[in-house]
Amino acid sequence: MEHSQARLDDLDRQLLALLQADARAPTAELARRLKVARTTVVARIARLEREGVVAGYGVRLGRRLEESAVRAFCGLSVQARSAGAVIKALERMPEVEGAWAVSGEFDYMVQLRCASPQELDALLDQLGQIDGVRQTQTSMVLSQKIDRRPTDAIAAAAATTTAEPT
Repeated sequence: MEHSQARLDDLDRQLLALLQADARAPTAELARRLKVARTTVVARIARLEREGVVAGYGVRLGRRLEESAVRAFCGLSVQARSAGAVIKALERMPEVEGAWAVSGEFDYMVQLRCASPQELDALLDQLGQIDGVRQTQTSMVLSQKIDRRPTDAIAAAAATTTAEPT
């Protein structure tokens, strides 16, 4: 796909909302909710995938596991010549949920998820020992105030707005 923004119509947006709520929904069910032919849904999904609008499908962890996790954000300052190696080292750590190049005091902001404070402590020691990491600063997450990821409530709303009247 070119760097231009994909053009999405109302059907695309409704389909994306349903897929975000339940990526495993059968195409026949999606077609019924959208009131279109199953082949239309299959063709739309294929186009959205081909254009990079849909980059993949994954698992959303349940609240119990999410709430029991210890989360933190860690700012990393790295030596410029070591940046690539640092990113490769981070990619090998399953506790690293994401990493962003940022402006400001740090070069990268890394999102971490561990099972316990002790595991986080050990992980922070590992991060500090990566060749090229000059400095780290970590903030533990106390609570999440906004979560824009689809939830069961959003899924229910999407189903209600697209389902046929009974």
